[in-house]
Amino acid sequence: MMRKLVYFGLGALSLTREKAEKIMNEMIEKGEINKEEAKQFIDDAIKKGAEEKEELRKMIRQEYEELKNQLSFVTKKDLEALEARIKALEDKLQTPNP
Repeated sequence: MMRKLVYFGLGALSLTREKAEKIMNEMIEKGEINKEEAKQFIDDAIKKGAEEKEELRKMIRQEYEELKNQLSFVTKKDLEALEARIKALEDKLQTPNP
């Protein structure tokens, strides 16, 4: 039972309610856990998984911003602005001066 709970906890981040219910139903059938405990555990695991997912997203965003600042990446917006300036200069050079 503990092994299943550990594996269940490790997979909470990508766990779907259906998978969780399947695991808990198996445990109920074997008498390892009662229905109320299973329901509460599933709800808690899904909630915890969602919280961990959001925390992971925040951490990834922060790491990306730090890396972007350290490496001076050119953004798509910056590249598009440079392309527009180059195009304007090319157009200006191709236009005959009076």
